[in-house]
Amino acid sequence: MGAIVKICGITSPADALAATEAGADALGLMFYEPSPRNISFKAAAEIVRELPPFIIKVGVFVNAPEEVVLRAIGECGLNLLQFHGEETPEYCQLFPVMTLKAFRVRDTSSLKSLVDYETDAWLLDAYVPDKLGGTGATFNWDLALEAQKLGRPIFLAGGLTPENVADAITKVHPYAVDVSSGVEVSPGKKDHQKVRAFIKAAKSAA
Repeated sequence: MGAIVKICGITSPADALAATEAGADALGLMFYEPSPRNISFKAAAEIVRELPPFIIKVGVFVNAPEEVVLRAIGECGLNLLQFHGEETPEYCQLFPVMTLKAFRVRDTSSLKSLVDYETDAWLLDAYVPDKLGGTGATFNWDLALEAQKLGRPIFLAGGLTPENVADAITKVHPYAVDVSSGVEVSPGKKDHQKVRAFIKAAKSAA
């Protein structure tokens, strides 16, 4: 089986449908106000209503209060939560759906805290000062190979594009790949041609 493909930072039904029609397995909905890809629960619920069955609906949160996350699960039909802030391992266990903890990888020491988090999977993103994700920067994929040895499914993110995603999958063999800025016209607006090219490259990689 090939890598799961997650298209993150979806802000419109048109972008969501373009991604799923191209073969995306998961869509990321950003619930973090400072992000240019932030959307409301109402907008997210409208997108989710348009989706075909079995698409993984991922809510992305940064240090959100527990009650906000629970409300998003209920209103938006989320089945995977992605935590991108300084959430504790205990916090990540509070919710009734699957969870994914994101880590910004700078060097080997960045991997030390992974084992503290018994989430369903770990997401590895590039470390860029003052930015939590969607930066377009890559990191050393050898570190992702090290993370693989720790025993959880890995979502590989950070600077992936239609041009490099096949190489990333061939090298790392992650459970999933995650792209946002690499398939955009501008933050929050997807380039449908790039989305199709990314998914095609990812699905054809061995």
